[in-house]
Amino acid sequence: MKSPRDWPEPIIRVQSLSESCEGRIPDRYVKPPEARPSVAAAGDANIPLIDLGLLESGDEELRRKTLRQVSEACREWGFFQVVNHGVEPELMDRAREVWREFFHEPMEVKQRYANSPTTYEGYGSRLGVEKGAILDWSDYYYLHYLPCNLRDFNKWPYLPSHLREVITEYSTEVVRLGGELLKILSINLGLRQDYLQNAFGGDDVGACLRVNFYPKCPQPDLALGLSSHSDPGGMTFLLPDQNVPGLQVRRGDGWITVKPAPHAFIVNIGDQIQVLNYLLFHHFYQEMNTI
Repeated sequence: MKSPRDWPEPIIRVQSLSESCEGRIPDRYVKPPEARPSVAAAGDANIPLIDLGLLESGDEELRRKTLRQVSEACREWGFFQVVNHGVEPELMDRAREVWREFFHEPMEVKQRYANSPTTYEGYGSRLGVEKGAILDWSDYYYLHYLPCNLRDFNKWPYLPSHLREVITEYSTEVVRLGGELLKILSINLGLRQDYLQNAFGGDDVGACLRVNFYPKCPQPDLALGLSSHSDPGGMTFLLPDQNVPGLQVRRGDGWITVKPAPHAFIVNIGDQIQVLNYLLFHHFYQEMNTI
């Protein structure tokens, strides 16, 4: 089935709505009661925090313990945070800040990169093409990074002027980290350490970047920044805003609000790895509350 070339309705930027809706969000963004944000998530609970630096400590017992922590986090949560992962904190800060600058560029600058349902690449404000659908309270930017033949530099913003440089450096580092974690998962499954990397294409592994922007919402109890979902890829690395919690992870019958550790990545084991290892990893869902 071919993808439609355009959206079924005119696109309205949520950032613009946030600045003009005067205390009430449009009905298009009001979720049904059963899908609204959870306010009863467990207060002190959090997803596991794992120090990857211990893998290189030279202490074999610490190495085995860290491997077990990753294995348990995958089986029991599907989510975990990693610190001492090798990506420089300063680069993480620059990546977060340069995208914040982009979303505060004038609308005419951002509109040059407006996306369509054909590939979703570029500046967007909705997913799916169902006419009249209830929408999420967020704008986003989506890019293909790997394989190289899918990389379309026409979709990479020119402003801010250093954004392309930061995207390249940051994406290269996250792909490297992903390769390291695929080795860890392979080892934990009793496979060759390159098994999962090869299963995802070896040197031609696919990698995409999505940046979500959540404008202030005047009725956060009625809307979601991102509806509950599971991630379709192999693995997702989330770089959260350190000052604005909102990501929730399904745990049992409830939701737990993730508390990001400083300069940690949040790792989500995606559907494709769960399919490859269905007997060991459960199916986990996530949502993003509006703030």
